[in-house]
Amino acid sequence: MADWVFDGGRVSIDLVNTLRDRKTGGTELLTSSAAVGEWFWQAGLATRPDVADVDLAHIRTLREAVDRVLRAPMGSRPPAEDVRLINEAAAAVPPVPPQLRYDRDGKPCLRPRSVADPVRNALAIIAVDAIETAVAAVVLRICAAEDCGLRFADVSPKRNRQWCSMARCGNRAKARKHYARSKDA
Repeated sequence: MADWVFDGGRVSIDLVNTLRDRKTGGTELLTSSAAVGEWFWQAGLATRPDVADVDLAHIRTLREAVDRVLRAPMGSRPPAEDVRLINEAAAAVPPVPPQLRYDRDGKPCLRPRSVADPVRNALAIIAVDAIETAVAAVVLRICAAEDCGLRFADVSPKRNRQWCSMARCGNRAKARKHYARSKDA
């Protein structure tokens, strides 16, 4: 099982974070149909971790399109091809009434009910979330840790969050600063 993290604050951003270590060349976590199925399941997008064969190249292309659209500076137009890919994924499954669901941790979440093709359904949910994120002008940040690069929605009151997670990168940075101060003293 991969080291999945869901600190992005939005499912579309969590998909972007399946390419890790972007600052140092990247580590791909979506390496097989089984990995995609596991990620869909962990993200609450599938009812089972096993999915049929998936088009890894398409999912990775959609992931990078979402990243470019969400990172596009306010007032600029992202590449038309990226917008087209996201819109096509969102339209691939007809809308169904949302249902209240609970994830594995017991947290409520809103997900469309299952349809015949769980992969297309999951990609549609991700694409719709990317559209909603872009329209809401969510502030997308990149973790300030030198060795991280995860993206996250900054919903802090002052919009000045620096770390993807205080438990991971924030604590390490604070520990390094403390060590440097105590070493200098």
